[in-house]
Amino acid sequence: MESNFIDYVKFYAKSGDGGAGSVHFRREKHVPKGGPDGGDGGHGGNIILRGNSQLWTLLHLKYRKHITAENGGHGEGNRKFGKDGEDIILEVPIGTIAKDSETGEKLLEILEDGEEKVLLPGGKGGQGNVHYKSSTNQTPRYAQPGIEGKEAWIILELKILADVGLVGFPNAGKSTLLSVVSEAKPEIADYPFTTLVPNLGVVPYRDYKSFVMADIPGIIEGAAEGKGLGNRFLRHIERNSILLFMIPADASDIRKEYDILNGELKKHNPELMDKDRLLAISKSDLLDEELMTEMKEELPEIETLFISSVTGLGIQELKDKIWHFLNN
Repeated sequence: MESNFIDYVKFYAKSGDGGAGSVHFRREKHVPKGGPDGGDGGHGGNIILRGNSQLWTLLHLKYRKHITAENGGHGEGNRKFGKDGEDIILEVPIGTIAKDSETGEKLLEILEDGEEKVLLPGGKGGQGNVHYKSSTNQTPRYAQPGIEGKEAWIILELKILADVGLVGFPNAGKSTLLSVVSEAKPEIADYPFTTLVPNLGVVPYRDYKSFVMADIPGIIEGAAEGKGLGNRFLRHIERNSILLFMIPADASDIRKEYDILNGELKKHNPELMDKDRLLAISKSDLLDEELMTEMKEELPEIETLFISSVTGLGIQELKDKIWHFLNN
């Protein structure tokens, strides 16, 4: 089944051309030699991105391969201006980045609901000959042509805006945790790579507060080089305020797994090292107090909690810790 979560689209876009200015002279019965009165051309339509907090995916743009704004109308006599071309406004989720497909250059980023930014500006309309009359040239016979609009192949990428990003190898229990703490219904099974797209869940907290948690598909060693599910998923982690590393209690070497996960994030983007982080040892219902005490000696130097999505062990403490991080 094809996923409805689309975080990457590519399309050809062209803003409208500016209309040409008019070369025209007044022609009235009693004014045999009227001066220039050619109006300006209208501006071409812009292509604009607008943030919409109700959208979580770029699915609605997946099949729009050519997007062209309206051209400006030509100027006319009697100083009539040409009509401006209509803008095209594309609604996008918060966290959308636009890039030039050929150069990879980042063009703009949408970070707020209702925020509008011009992706490709329309061409300006040309000036009519009325602007070129002077003491030495009473009958200018030229006007400006309109400026052409801009065209480009555009890539839109979505980076999920979430408070907490779950980081872990496939089958670390991330989807199960998300289903337990939120109303999200991710697909869950006992095999790696169940999560092929990011899942978002709103986690209710005390006194009707809440925060957003994102289950990012599992990282495997080499993800930053595009192995496994590739680095298209790593970009979603860049937006998260807190990184919650998850490693199962039955892992053969918890410190080694943590170091590998950390290394992949660092290779992808060194700035991720500056984010607040927590480590949750999942499936801790397999452990007794004595085993937990022993394991603490071997854990990485990071704040760690033992949790179980099955029994609820440590879940409220985890939510409290996350809330503390988010609000300090």
